[in-house]
Amino acid sequence: MTHPRTGLWFIGARGGVAATATLGLLALEQGHAGHWQTSDGPVRKVPPARDQVGLVTAIPQFAALDFVPWRNLVVGGHDVRACHIADAALTLVHNGAIKLSLVDEFMDSLNQIESNIELGALFNSGQAIERLAAVEPTRRTARETVESIKRDLRSFARDEELERVVVVNLASTEPPTDVADLPERWEELEKLLDANGCPLRASSLYAIAALDLGMPYINFTPSLGASLPAIEELAVLRGTCHAGQDGKTGETLLKSVLAPMFAARNLEVMSWVGHNIFGNLDGLVLNDPANKAAKMQSKDQLVGQILGYDPQTLVSIEYIRSLGDWKTAWDHIHFRGFLGTPMTLQFTWQGCDSLLAAPLVLDLVRFVELSHRLGEVGVLSHLGSFFKQPLGLAEHDFSRQFSLLCDWAERHASPQSRRS
Repeated sequence: MTHPRTGLWFIGARGGVAATATLGLLALEQGHAGHWQTSDGPVRKVPPARDQVGLVTAIPQFAALDFVPWRNLVVGGHDVRACHIADAALTLVHNGAIKLSLVDEFMDSLNQIESNIELGALFNSGQAIERLAAVEPTRRTARETVESIKRDLRSFARDEELERVVVVNLASTEPPTDVADLPERWEELEKLLDANGCPLRASSLYAIAALDLGMPYINFTPSLGASLPAIEELAVLRGTCHAGQDGKTGETLLKSVLAPMFAARNLEVMSWVGHNIFGNLDGLVLNDPANKAAKMQSKDQLVGQILGYDPQTLVSIEYIRSLGDWKTAWDHIHFRGFLGTPMTLQFTWQGCDSLLAAPLVLDLVRFVELSHRLGEVGVLSHLGSFFKQPLGLAEHDFSRQFSLLCDWAERHASPQSRRS
């Protein structure tokens, strides 16, 4: 099948995850995403089979799906900071995550992509994010902010001659939004866009702008985004789709795998303690208690939901500047075995935050683009395995979530691939 050009619009386009996803996309277009090593020695090539390591869409279960080719994706985005996308890439080089030669090879492409990045919206985003921004918060209404976002999205689609645009929220985590008194119908929520003191934050205004234009929206952050019944209704009204919330890349991923094991073996988890440290820009923002609260909520609810009871849990997140983009999680699980004997499981998870997240972002773009092309509308619950707080899905067991994705893939496999 011939695929038209598809836009990939990053909110937070000059951040570490977006820069890594952009570099990864450029490398995938050239067919050598796996050729770049972070060792002290010279850059060396590795076997072609490793070119797409970390990409879910590259595994055999999804080989029969008609994904948009990497070369057909065009990158643009919003960011509230006045820097260059290459700055984030060079920060990753400084932190030992990628090689300078990778950035050098694609610098011309990064410069071209930089021309597609517009100054983002800073509506009700909280003090921690405002301190990073290039401009003061505007006095625009929520409606005016949405219309400004729409203009940028329309211009991107027109100038790049794009068939569709997938909008992905990769911006820093906002403080929690009080949703208790927000209306559940779009007709009523829309009225708040003209009100003084509209409680919605930028992530939700981006979601509204994208979905109102019929563009799919992915929320890879803990921010509220499209996670309101009224905004979900908007997606259905406009015949488009969305997925989220909060990408599952590290400690919580392991929890979603290990907690079902304890349940299946009938071992009683008495307590589960996790301590997380990392040092990138996201960590700096999460150092603010208001922003940290949103992240803690998404990380601390999963264990009890899987086990069916609530052991004592504790999750801590600390910003350690020297770690850069590298993060470490230490978990201590105290459980009771046969005859009441207490036992312990401990694990350490260490990884590069942006390189864990970026391939999942590219995967989600391909899955969501395909769902949109297939005419699927509303919440894409089959993508729950990618998120800490999956929308439209109460299941948190990773293996069951992944089975739902595989079942969906089987239903949508192309006839040609089935015959082969």
